[in-house]
Amino acid sequence: MEAFCGSRFWDPNISVHTNNPDLTPCFQNTILAWIPSIYLWAVLPFYLLYLKHYKRGYIVLSILSRFKTILGVLLWCVCWADLFFSFHELLQSRTPPPVYFVTPLIVGITMVLATVLLQYERLRGVQSSGVLIIFWFLSVLCAVGPFRSKIIAATAQGQIKERFRFTTFFSYFALILIELILSCFKENPPFFSPVNSDPNPCPELNSGFLSKMTFWWFTRMAILGYKRPLEDKDLWSLNKDDTSSIIVQQLHKEWDKQKDEWKQKEDVTYVKTSNHVLNHVGDGPEEAEVLIQGKRQHKEPSFLKALLRTFGPYFLIGSFYKLIQDLLSFVNPQLLSILIGFTKDKDAPSWWGFLIAALMFFSAVLQTIILHQHFRYCFVTGMRLRTGITGMIYRKSLVITNSAKRSSTVGEIVNLMSVDGQRFMDLVIFLDMLWSAPLQICLALYFLWQNLGPSVLAGVAVMILLIPLNAAIAIKTRALQVEQMRYKDSRIKLMNEILSGIKVLKLYAWEPSFQEKVLAIRKNELHVLKKGAYLHCLSTFAWISAPFLVALTTFAVYVSVDENNILDAEKAFVSLSLFNILRFPLNMLPQVISNLAQTSVSLKRIQQFLSHEELDPNCVETKVVTPGYAITVTNGTFSWAKELKPSLKDINLLVPSGSLVAVVGHVGCGKSSLVSALLGEMEKLEGHVAVKGSVAYVPQQAWIQNATLKDNILFGQQHNEQKYQNVLEACALKTDLEVLPGGDHTEIGEKGINLSGGQRQRVSIARAVFSDADVYLLDDPLSAVDSHVAKHIFDNVIGPEGALKGKTRMLVTHGITFLPQVDHIVVLVDGKISEMGSYQELLKQNGAFAEFLRNYAPDEDVEEDELTMLEDEEVLLAEDTLSNHTDLADNEPVTNEVRKQFLRQISVISSEGECPKKMSTRRRVCEKNSAEPPQPQKIPTEKLIQAETSETGTVKLTVFWQYMKAVGLVTSLVMCFLHGCQNAAAIGANVWLSDWTNEPVINGTQRNTSMRVGVYAALGLLQGLLVLISSFTLAMGGINAARKLHAALLENKFHTPQSFFDTTPTGRIINRFSKDIYVIDEVIPPTILMFLGTFFTSVSTMLVIISSTPLFAVVIIPLAIVYFFVQRFYVATSRQLKRLESVSRSPIYSHFSETITGASVIRAYRRENAFVCLSDLKVDENQKSYFPSIVSNRWLGVRIELIGNFVVLFAALFAVLGKNSLNAGLVGLSVSYALQVTLSLNWMVRMTSDLESNIVAVERVKEYSETETEAPWIIEDKRPPENWPAQGEVEFVDYSVRYRKGLDLVLKGLSLRVKGGEKIGIVGRTGAGKSSMTLCLFRILEAVKGEIKIDGVRISEIGLHDLRSKITIIPQDPVLFSGTLRMNLDPFNKYSEDEIWKALELSHLKKFVSSKPDKLEYECSEGGENLSVGQRQLVCLARALLRKTRILVLDEATAAIDLETDDLIQMTIRTQFEDCTVLTIAHRLNTIMDYTRVLVLDKGTIAEFDTPSSLIASRGIFYGMAKDAGLA
Repeated sequence: MEAFCGSRFWDPNISVHTNNPDLTPCFQNTILAWIPSIYLWAVLPFYLLYLKHYKRGYIVLSILSRFKTILGVLLWCVCWADLFFSFHELLQSRTPPPVYFVTPLIVGITMVLATVLLQYERLRGVQSSGVLIIFWFLSVLCAVGPFRSKIIAATAQGQIKERFRFTTFFSYFALILIELILSCFKENPPFFSPVNSDPNPCPELNSGFLSKMTFWWFTRMAILGYKRPLEDKDLWSLNKDDTSSIIVQQLHKEWDKQKDEWKQKEDVTYVKTSNHVLNHVGDGPEEAEVLIQGKRQHKEPSFLKALLRTFGPYFLIGSFYKLIQDLLSFVNPQLLSILIGFTKDKDAPSWWGFLIAALMFFSAVLQTIILHQHFRYCFVTGMRLRTGITGMIYRKSLVITNSAKRSSTVGEIVNLMSVDGQRFMDLVIFLDMLWSAPLQICLALYFLWQNLGPSVLAGVAVMILLIPLNAAIAIKTRALQVEQMRYKDSRIKLMNEILSGIKVLKLYAWEPSFQEKVLAIRKNELHVLKKGAYLHCLSTFAWISAPFLVALTTFAVYVSVDENNILDAEKAFVSLSLFNILRFPLNMLPQVISNLAQTSVSLKRIQQFLSHEELDPNCVETKVVTPGYAITVTNGTFSWAKELKPSLKDINLLVPSGSLVAVVGHVGCGKSSLVSALLGEMEKLEGHVAVKGSVAYVPQQAWIQNATLKDNILFGQQHNEQKYQNVLEACALKTDLEVLPGGDHTEIGEKGINLSGGQRQRVSIARAVFSDADVYLLDDPLSAVDSHVAKHIFDNVIGPEGALKGKTRMLVTHGITFLPQVDHIVVLVDGKISEMGSYQELLKQNGAFAEFLRNYAPDEDVEEDELTMLEDEEVLLAEDTLSNHTDLADNEPVTNEVRKQFLRQISVISSEGECPKKMSTRRRVCEKNSAEPPQPQKIPTEKLIQAETSETGTVKLTVFWQYMKAVGLVTSLVMCFLHGCQNAAAIGANVWLSDWTNEPVINGTQRNTSMRVGVYAALGLLQGLLVLISSFTLAMGGINAARKLHAALLENKFHTPQSFFDTTPTGRIINRFSKDIYVIDEVIPPTILMFLGTFFTSVSTMLVIISSTPLFAVVIIPLAIVYFFVQRFYVATSRQLKRLESVSRSPIYSHFSETITGASVIRAYRRENAFVCLSDLKVDENQKSYFPSIVSNRWLGVRIELIGNFVVLFAALFAVLGKNSLNAGLVGLSVSYALQVTLSLNWMVRMTSDLESNIVAVERVKEYSETETEAPWIIEDKRPPENWPAQGEVEFVDYSVRYRKGLDLVLKGLSLRVKGGEKIGIVGRTGAGKSSMTLCLFRILEAVKGEIKIDGVRISEIGLHDLRSKITIIPQDPVLFSGTLRMNLDPFNKYSEDEIWKALELSHLKKFVSSKPDKLEYECSEGGENLSVGQRQLVCLARALLRKTRILVLDEATAAIDLETDDLIQMTIRTQFEDCTVLTIAHRLNTIMDYTRVLVLDKGTIAEFDTPSSLIASRGIFYGMAKDAGLA
């Protein structure tokens, strides 16, 4: 080296052991000059590879760019000027050393490279180059040394040697400094870049390198979020690579590759087996099947491979960052040991200390920046994974076969999306721990071994012993979680049913029994929670005490093994900081492994779902059809799944183009299956199906999207006003539009909640008519609408003269009336076509069809009157019960009331212009209407369902106070006190350790080591014990609070008036019971624990540093202010982002479940792609708020850790400054505490934020525990006599009532008197106030004025339960609860077995119940799904028979009850309730024609009240209705 430089390369006397250090010229000219060049050339190949793939258009040459280029060229000139100067010297025969040729050459070429790279980056569209910034930074850093030494040399000598080189060097230094400053500015965005179209692009794309590294670009949003709550419009659009369309496309491609590879393998095995089949002619095929099955078991297409190929490369970048960060984390403990050594050495020059402090700071900052880059990559990978998986599952769910769909419920599929997708996200974040944890552990052990020798093994042994403890706790916790989920699910399911049927519970006065059931489940749930809390305390204890126990055993073994082992500050505190590094990987590793196990289960489930059979798109031929026919089926045999027996056999069907075909048959004979088969929804086992052209499909249960009414009808078609209006007219929707608050722009709730069943069905028909298809498949659309509407629709849409004439129509129907008008009738019996032909032909054949007619229509010769009556009875089919019962199935309970109110709220329904010919009643009513002044349309200000308020801004302190009160004030104080003590103990132990390390060494040994170890152990164990006790107290307090809050909420909800449930969606109340109670149960207590822990740790750190270096107090104040501001900015922004994220998440899942239920409709109309795009859009909307929340965490992390790094810097600096007054032990203590502080500062902010986000749950639960309640259930001193009501006479006195404040009166000044035992029929049109009258009897609605007396007792004065238990109602919708049949009949166990059986016999259920093995213990499923609607209605009848009170209210079911059941009910009522007062709300007039009197209501007033015969004679409203029904 000396020959190369002409001087010594390294001289410690100049460089190290001096108070004024300098570097040798040789070192300056070689190593320092070459470092930047070596870096740039090393990075170059990777960087070029990256640039090759980086395409964002080029950047126009800007002034900035020109400047940089000119400076680069100048630098090259300067360097080569040096080179030429050396040649010049050579010619002058002063031979300079070789280094003066080599270095300028190398540096000059590097400068050229940097300049060229600059231009290349510009052409690739790089706005700010990290590689070059680092290069210029290194150049400046390496030039600072020579810069200083040249000045020192010049001032020392008083003159300048080598003027030329001196000048060039200073020019060089100035130029690289300017280059560094310029390179920190970013270029303009690239030309031709696709970003311009974006209204609110993410600033990250165009931000500079430094801004990206420190997440400075996010600051704008943080400030905005602090000023005002963020809204959707403030969110940036996603980066292109994070959008669904791109990610799902890539993943789909990879998955298809996997499937193709698998198929090829399959085919190979298949070929093999089939060859071998040829040889054995006998039973070959079966054998081949078996072989293939066997093969299948081994290998499925691997979804994991597809995921790895799609997301792996991006994730690896993050892993690379993690590797660097792991290595860096071991630098600081080494520096700490040097620092402690430095404080001991009193002669050491002080610049060493400053250098160490600076290096500590620098290494910490670097670590921070790199760690957060790593996390950003991990989180973004997680986010993309979720997007990809959601998209794949959504796309798959549109093409999956029905049998596959059956194997998993909608809920399970939605779970795949939400839960399993989420698991991947959670795993990815810590996936790197799988290799990083072992690496960190090995490195830490290596350094510890160097420090303490073999004694380390004792500490390691303790760690290893703690692992199974932690694992055992984790396994037990997992088991408890599963058990608790079970209780929670059953509680929520029960709550859901209770809220769906709350009206029925109120009418029957059954609330107490159900309240007990909920509380019983809750008790078990809390019991499990308590066990979980005990375990949590143990694991907290282990987590806090582990490092201490490890340190204790290591130190104890170390000092006791050998007398000469001296525990000095260096060994003790360096070991402690290494143990602290060890703590994280040791705790994370088991967690990551268990997460991995969970995720692999999720992966299997997702893979299984994605490998399900898909519908064969070619099973229905659409192109080639026999000429003249629109639908042909030859020898078709269909089943719902390959393994099930066929539900349609030997179907041969030819439907001529343009004809109207009706399909009839009994329930379950395969009518709907036939339609499904034509749509290609069933498995075609054999035969051929062809359907010509496009199809429109109206399913039996209307499928309505959560969109506007107009969108539901257009369904993605182009809008055409004329056509649209015609369709509305034809489907009788005009009047409905007048009723809806926003006309056709009314938002329809989920599953069509704010439309009645009939309206939904009409919208469904309108959608079909508007789609203008070639073939119409109508699956019994007329059963859900009123008879006159059915007639209107048949005449105007389906029938020979309707809007669809000339199209091919296939109508499944139960109505007999329309059959004479159709072209062909197909009669199905048990999945086979038994007869076909026109109406007349089939009547002549006298087969199954004639039988069908005979059942429903009597012989022709019966006089006209009776016939029409029956016919009408059949046609007036379902309006609402159908729709209701489907809703109950889907957990979206809908009370009819919601709808009725919805209609009543707007002004009175005006129904002009709806087909006057057919509707004398309607018309007459309209005429009356026009006599009054036309009512102004009420502006729908008050929405039916108030929007849920999303809390914004900071959480009030009162909420914390409420929670503290629920926990118990004493408990709260004790907890804080214990935390304080625990930290005092921890500090005590460390101070004791520092004191121990300073103990003087006598003859190579330390005295009384055993006493030292003893006290250290005592203090440490005391700390552990206090942790245990405090976390235990908190757990008990938390559970106590949870119990109180839930009980109050439940109590209140059972006492809440019905109107609250009408205006609040069930989902919102359920949310309080599930999500918010969950947060109170399981999230808040641990969060508080963590918060207290980190808070006290941070405070104790500050105290320790101040007590050892008091100067530090000065720095604390500015740092605290910065910390406070960062924390406020972050908390405000992040809280709002979390809210936005959770608000935008549910639409993904609700849209998904909507799609699954409507998949057949979407496929029939061929709208799959539109729905996929819609789903992608919803996912992207959600990720738009998720991405900033990831970044906000990184932004916070970088800033908080910087504050922590400053704490380290100042602790070290002040230790150096006070070196003479401090002993080594105190320096070790204060700096090792400072090194830990970053973590607790960081977590403290997170916990504050989490606590603020979660404590809102307490507020929400409180809000619903304090809503207004109805009257008391029992008023002790006002209880009516036992046998009341004895006569059963009912009197209304000037009675008025409204649904809720601010709405119109529904009943206006009603006065009437019903004698005991009278039978009264109540009739009137929709909205006349019929059901309101019955609700008033039960005081579901409270009077505005007037009163009701029953047997002379004013009902408003007695308790609600006394009233409600003495009147019986058979409600319109038969509501059953899941539980035994007995519970459904008699929840209070008041009646004996015999009484129950008698009631069942009278309600014609005895045969059904006794045929079941469980008899009365027969389990009814949720909503009574496993009983038919008719049976449910009979169960309600049985309830009424059991109670047998003097007054019976019968709210007649409008619908889906078949005629037989209806007759049974009427008969039973006539016989069993002969002497009771019966009030019937009638929809079918024939049921009340023989009643004592009929009450006709019109708009809440009494229009007519008399016997049926005299009403008909008086030719009033009733006469008109009777005439319509063919009874007059």
